[in-house]
Order: sequence, then C-alpha cells, then structure tokens
Amino acid sequence: MASAAEPAMRLGPIGLGTPMVLAPMAAVTNAPFRRACRSHALRALAELGRDTHASPTWAPAGLYVCEMITARALVEDRESTWRLVAADPDETPRSVQLHGVDPATMGEAARLLVSRGLAHHVDINFGCPVPKITRKGGGSALPWKTSRFVAIIEAVIAGARAGSEQAGLGFIAPVSVKIRSGIDDDHRVDIDAGLAAQDAGAAAVCLHARTTAEYYSGSAHWDHIGALVEVLDIPVLGNGDIGSAEDALAMRDETGCAGVEVGRGAQGRPWIFADIAHALAGSPRRSRPSSDEVIDMIRTHARDLAQWGGDEGHAMRDLRKHLGWYLRGFRVGGDVKRRLARVGSLAELDDILGEIEPAQPYPAAAEGLHGRTGHSRRPKLPEGWLDTREVDAQAMAVLERAALEGEFSY
Repeated sequence: MASAAEPAMRLGPIGLGTPMVLAPMAAVTNAPFRRACRSHALRALAELGRDTHASPTWAPAGLYVCEMITARALVEDRESTWRLVAADPDETPRSVQLHGVDPATMGEAARLLVSRGLAHHVDINFGCPVPKITRKGGGSALPWKTSRFVAIIEAVIAGARAGSEQAGLGFIAPVSVKIRSGIDDDHRVDIDAGLAAQDAGAAAVCLHARTTAEYYSGSAHWDHIGALVEVLDIPVLGNGDIGSAEDALAMRDETGCAGVEVGRGAQGRPWIFADIAHALAGSPRRSRPSSDEVIDMIRTHARDLAQWGGDEGHAMRDLRKHLGWYLRGFRVGGDVKRRLARVGSLAELDDILGEIEPAQPYPAAAEGLHGRTGHSRRPKLPEGWLDTREVDAQAMAVLERAALEGEFSY
C-alpha cells in the first residue's frame, strides 16, 4: 500500500492506495454490499494508521465496482436500471461495469454515467460466461471478434471522455476491460485481447484466468495472468480463486499482477478486504468474526438494503442469497434456515437471527469461495461464431439483433 503521492497502482488518473478491487457481480455488488466491503477495508487502513480520505482520483482502500449494467437500459432511461447504479454519497471513486454489443450504445451509456457523476471509472464486461449472454455474442464471446471488441472499447473511452468534460471532472474517467482466457483451450484470446485493449487506450485489463468453457470450475490458471503481465505495459488485475488474503499475496507473487480483483471470495465475507489490506501491508492480522459479529453485519446489511431500495420486502428478497454465505460453517438449525429462506421483514429477520446460538467462534468451513461453482461445459455461442475472428455477415446479424433486443440482464 502507499500514500496518495505514491499509489500502489494507477488506473489512469486514479491512484489506488491498496491494489484490490471488488469484482462486479450481477445481483450482488449493489451499493449496500459495496459499502459493507469498503467499510471493512477502511477499518483495516485505520488500524494500520493509514489515511482513509478518498477523492475521485484517490482510492485508499481500492475500488468497489457496481454490478454489471446493461448499456441499452441506461440509454433507454429505464428507472430500475438507474436505481442499480445509485451510489452512496461517500462512495468515491465510483466504478461501474457496462456490458452490451453495440459500440454506439456502450459509448452513450458511458457518457451518461460519467456526466451524471455516477462513475469516475468505467469497466467493460468481456468476461461473463453465462449462456444467455454468450449465445448473443456478448460477454466472454465478444473478444473473439477483434474488430467489434476494439470498437466497443474505443466508443466507451470516447463516451467517458465526453462525460468527463460535461461533468467538469478535471480528469478523464479511465476505462478498463475484463476478459477471460478464451472461449476454450483451443480458442484463447487473452494475449491478443489484452494487447488490442492496450492499443485502443484501455487503462487496465483484468483477467479472469478461466475460459468460457471452464465457467467457474476447476482452478484458475494464474500462469495466464503472469503471461499477460509480461506483454502489457498497462496494469493487469488478476482474478480467479482469491478466497483469502494469503491467496491474494500468492497471486501477486506468482504472477506479478498490479492488483487483485476479488469476486466469490467476498460473498458472505466482506471482511476479506480488511484481511487483504493487512496482508499487503505485511501485517499478520486477520478477521475471524464470531457468530454474534456476523449477525451484526447481517443486520446492518439488511438495514442498508431497505434504506437504499426503499422497499423492505424487496430488501429481504435480495438479502436471502447472502444469508447462506454469511452463516456458512456456523451452527444454524434447519428450522431457522428454512425461515431465513422466506424472511420478509426486518423485524422478522431480527427475531430469527436471535435464535441462532450466540458466541460461536469463527468456523474453518467459512473459508473458501462461495457462490457459483459448476462444471465445465460447452460454450453457448452463435452459430458459426468460431469460424472466423472477423465480424462476417452471420455474426453481424447476431450482433445487430442482440443490440436491438438489449436483453442481457440476469
């Protein structure tokens, strides 16, 4: 970690005092979850005696990226999508990840986000392996089509530049890209895409070191990250299988990456960012919260969700997926689990949590990656997608149809 004068990593004009990033995760990394993760990181910095003051160009505790947002929904001014990108008043720098397949739409979405003060940094999703995304040529399928990949990056950079000028930021909001290693082992794109992104003006590349076919199965190929670091001049963020502070240190040491991006390792464990901050500073201190402490975190998260969304019932539905992650490894009775799966109000949540055995020590079973796992699978791609890396007439028809539909949301 470093002072504001000497950042540990640079993302264009934005300095990161701690080179760590919360990965954007659909239906997970909304403002209340980002706040939870950021608050733990800031606590660690305070414990280390570090400055915690942030600005649009200084991120002492790293970056916390909003969940993947459909560009077309922003351009069409959908109120529900604008609610998703809402940030905390004290959240700065603000980061949002965009996805889509049409350069003009992506560029306009970037302009809108930055001009309205909702993003100081824009990330582009070229890494999502979910079939409903890839079968339309989006996500991790798109870097295979090099010209469209580059056109989108250039359009988003232009949009971010225009939005920065309109907002009077005083700097140009940087644009990064997130990619996967490739479609499968026979169709790797990481080196080609990384170099193309750099040439197009991207400020950084994040590599999830798995292919689309591998989905979230097996082990991430950290050697792919190291190979990308070797050929790029811009920072490379490593992503994949960071379930602890020790994993973050190991990835940094093995790959030489400029920073680490944490996804599933943060689900149910927002304190992992405190652990990584301590580890990067050479401190052995680690968070091992008791059941009581975790329950307090759940209650805070629930209140924040209700306040952010303005609907207690919706907040509880959002919280339900987090509950299993938060409580993994702790002794929780079957009846309590069943009731938590249906919890509908803050009062009901308080009552149910009050029935969990108090003062349980932190369980070893809480460690590791949470959320998606699955197995390798044949990627769902448009017909003929892998026949050429050019955008031929068949691919163009797919992309034009997808751009018109704009249906990429989960």
